[in-house]
Amino acid sequence: MKNVYILFAGASLLASCSSKPDYDATGIFEAITVTVSAETTGKILSISAEEGDSVTADSRIALIDTTTLSLQRLQIMTEQQATESSSPDITAQVASLRTQIGHWQNETDRQERLFADGATTRKQLDDARTQLRTLRDQLSAQLSTLGKNRSSISDNAIALQYRREQVEDQINRCKIISPINGTVLIKYAEPGEFATPGKPLLKLADLNDIYLRSYFTASQLADLKIGQKVTVVADFGADERYDYPGTITWIAEESEFTPKSIQTNDSRANLVYAVKIAVKNDGRLKLGQYGEVRL
Repeated sequence: MKNVYILFAGASLLASCSSKPDYDATGIFEAITVTVSAETTGKILSISAEEGDSVTADSRIALIDTTTLSLQRLQIMTEQQATESSSPDITAQVASLRTQIGHWQNETDRQERLFADGATTRKQLDDARTQLRTLRDQLSAQLSTLGKNRSSISDNAIALQYRREQVEDQINRCKIISPINGTVLIKYAEPGEFATPGKPLLKLADLNDIYLRSYFTASQLADLKIGQKVTVVADFGADERYDYPGTITWIAEESEFTPKSIQTNDSRANLVYAVKIAVKNDGRLKLGQYGEVRL
């Protein structure tokens, strides 16, 4: 009887060792994460999101102090206004000279008529023409000088406008905007801390559309293709498992050694290929959770 029991136990152990797993690959649920960092230097005034909070794309999630930048903008605006107001009014400044030219133009015309009638001398006509020519030369020189002054002032005003726009851009960068619809995974900073360009503030991820990074052996690659529909099984422990429809979205070009936390249906396989399988999250799936794949 004892020998029969031993034979039965041995047969059961052999059968269990040779039985094929009910999955084709395993993996871990992941998501594309975005680290939101500061773009300017200054004191962090507020961070409106906490870990676990949902944020929407284009919404403000943090604010860095803009006091210094706002003062710089006011100073530039004042300089810009003063510069623009100093631009010469060319029409007004040459009005008197144009009046004199008009007068001497009439006088020259009168002298020419009188000279034609023999009622004036050549000298009087030449004097009128000389005076008219002199005034015209003065007008041309004054217009050139005033034009150069206005052009220089205009260039200075444009340069100030560029400086103002740069400062305004920095002010806008103090308003930290969420780039995606997602959930706050990690909060790296708190209000009152000092921010510098590149300092991480929050890590976000879209937990609605996640993926299972699974690993397949070389012998399984022939059965895989981009866009293929598969079944993803999420393991919640205590025999609580749920099936999810999944779609293969990426297959690695190169093999890698099997991660220690991953099992394959071929225990002899040392090299595997990473595969991403997109899964729609119903709210139960968590990042880092274990999952299985059935082809």
